[in-house]
Amino acid sequence: MRQLRNFKTYHIDKLKDPKEARAYLSLSLADYANDKDIDDFLLAIRDVAQAQGGLGKLAEDTRLNRQNLYRALSKEGNPRLETVGAVLHGLGFRLSIEPLAEN
Repeated sequence: MRQLRNFKTYHIDKLKDPKEARAYLSLSLADYANDKDIDDFLLAIRDVAQAQGGLGKLAEDTRLNRQNLYRALSKEGNPRLETVGAVLHGLGFRLSIEPLAEN
């Protein structure tokens, strides 16, 4: 009988690909722009971090306090822009500005 992986394992495995991770983070940020619910964006960051070695590794890479990083990216988290920028940089990405509509 064929064994099936659970979705979370499959999802994290896909996010090891930088293109998949970028698309996932971009989509989550676009959703945030529409609904102002940051939970999905923070979850996307946590998922990509897990795919790249976990939040502990991310804390080391970004030189952010591990406990503060866990707290900032939690469901109750409200990270500062500086923290989001450092985290995204640690994951190999950066924030960018795009126009709302084409002229």
